[in-house]
Amino acid sequence: MARVQGQPFLTAAWRDLLMINWAVDPALLMPHLPRGVELDAWEGRHFVSLVGFQFLDTRLWGVPIPFHQKFCEVNLRFYVRRRTAQETRRGVVFIREIVARRAVTALARWLYNENYHTLPMRADVALRNGGYHVEYAWRDRAAWGHLAAESTAPWQAADPAAQFITEHYWGYTRQRDGGTMEYRVDHPVWRVRPTASFHVQGEFQKLYGDALGHHLQCPPDSAFIAEGSTVAVFRGQRLREHG
Repeated sequence: MARVQGQPFLTAAWRDLLMINWAVDPALLMPHLPRGVELDAWEGRHFVSLVGFQFLDTRLWGVPIPFHQKFCEVNLRFYVRRRTAQETRRGVVFIREIVARRAVTALARWLYNENYHTLPMRADVALRNGGYHVEYAWRDRAAWGHLAAESTAPWQAADPAAQFITEHYWGYTRQRDGGTMEYRVDHPVWRVRPTASFHVQGEFQKLYGDALGHHLQCPPDSAFIAEGSTVAVFRGQRLREHG
């Protein structure tokens, strides 16, 4: 894991990441692609992932924030890369992120222009009937959506396809004036549990638009639970415009 110098803006433990993944036509992603990055692919296929996870021990500049240290998030993201003179930076772009804390939404929109939305949420992570159960749910008006999975497998090293999903260490966000913000996220390599069963339900066309929302009603290509770890998120920098 490469590291960035300087103090991180945010530290937290991201735990029990349920990652459900669909291969999609790249044309569906192009309207969301920030300037200065290109779509990344695994074996010629482009993926979106619906991800639910827990934020634990959340701190800003090392300081715990009362009533905002523990919460969950569900986001829809896709995968990009940016080539520099020194390296290729593999990152993610978030289409929409859901949390239950209004202050988190306000801070993320202000600092990064991330597309956060505040909705009631709940999480259920437990050992149950000999398996590992992970579920994240959100309520939009009267309807609950959720993603859930069961695993009976032990934690294990991710295979190359799962590594493609989990091992991205940069975030890219389109700004209000059309520019792009880049920020670094540090964490160690995560172990995973393959899922024995999973279920996804929600008003995805309302959340993500007709085309992507319709695709998320189709069976996904893969699903697994990532163990997670402590993470460090660094302040973003605006990409320089060329040409």
